[in-house]
Amino acid sequence: MSKILRVVQSTLAAAIGVQSKKNRERDFEEGNAGTFIVAGILFTVLFVATIVVVVSAVTP
Repeated sequence: MSKILRVVQSTLAAAIGVQSKKNRERDFEEGNAGTFIVAGILFTVLFVATIVVVVSAVTP
């Protein structure tokens, strides 16, 4: 699995609270903290933007 896909998968799993212990340990051993911080910030911004767009589309 590519490194980018692994970071995305780990970020999404952590965001919804289903990150396995094995994967979390792998991330801490092999991953770079900065990469996960940036991925988390990007995920948060995209999530909030999605919520704003959905609410704007639904609200009359």
